[in-house]
Amino acid sequence: MSASVLKFLEKARTYFAFIELRKMGTFFFALPAIMWQVLFLYVPIAAIITMSVINKVAPGAWYSLTWQHYHEILNPLFLNIMWRSLLLALCTSMLCMTFAYPVAYFLALRATTWKNTLLLLLFLPFWTNFLIQVYAWFFILERNGFLNRVLLKVGLITEPLQIMNTPSAIYIVMFFCYLPFMIMPIYTSLEKINRRLFEASYDLGATPWQTFKRVIFPLSMSGVKTGFFLVFIPTFGEYVIPAMLGGGKTFYVGSLLSYFFIDSPNMHLGSSFTVVSGFVLIVAVVFITIMFKWLMRLARG
Repeated sequence: MSASVLKFLEKARTYFAFIELRKMGTFFFALPAIMWQVLFLYVPIAAIITMSVINKVAPGAWYSLTWQHYHEILNPLFLNIMWRSLLLALCTSMLCMTFAYPVAYFLALRATTWKNTLLLLLFLPFWTNFLIQVYAWFFILERNGFLNRVLLKVGLITEPLQIMNTPSAIYIVMFFCYLPFMIMPIYTSLEKINRRLFEASYDLGATPWQTFKRVIFPLSMSGVKTGFFLVFIPTFGEYVIPAMLGGGKTFYVGSLLSYFFIDSPNMHLGSSFTVVSGFVLIVAVVFITIMFKWLMRLARG
């Protein structure tokens, strides 16, 4: 074998050894993240599913498989709580999307001089603890709070409104706390749109409304969908806001899970309720994804 062939084989072996070393290095750098995901995502999910299908008949006895916990969960009372949480999440997401899109549109495509200042104001809620934000609304919405005092002074009402400990208080605070999570993805998607597409649309004779419908809105749909799910999924299991501002009068998924795991406690029922509510959430997400695809086809005409 000639020296040139041996030299080529030596270089090839060195190259492939370097590639394998890079792959091993990538794996070892990713190993902490993989372990974190396994320990704090997959292991808890497996434990919850296991707890939902086992039962201990007597102290010291072996655990046995059972579907009894699911039979207890699948009754109108618990299904009504899931539906109430689903409705809360859907209404909050729709409300946030309705108000977030104009704000994001203005920040991305219209604001010039004050753009950085407005973005700073948008980020300010993220600098405050979520619990403090929710607790601050208690002093705004209570019977002798800021809102009632203002309405009484301007003469819009003759006696204080009862807003606290009602579903209205929950919806108001949900909207306030989750609105930035809807604005930011929409703003990001609008900011990335090439402005030359607007000029091309106008040159082809499109009106501003047609440009928005056929160009801007379809290109921003990824941000709308991301923001919708960023609001929809957390609000489905929200616990703090209904507990603090709803007065504990109405149960939602988050408050019922707290009752099962902390107040009762009943790990088996709590686990089965978690599995069923998670399945309901997945079905809702799939349905909303299909609706977004249909909306995209409708927008494209």
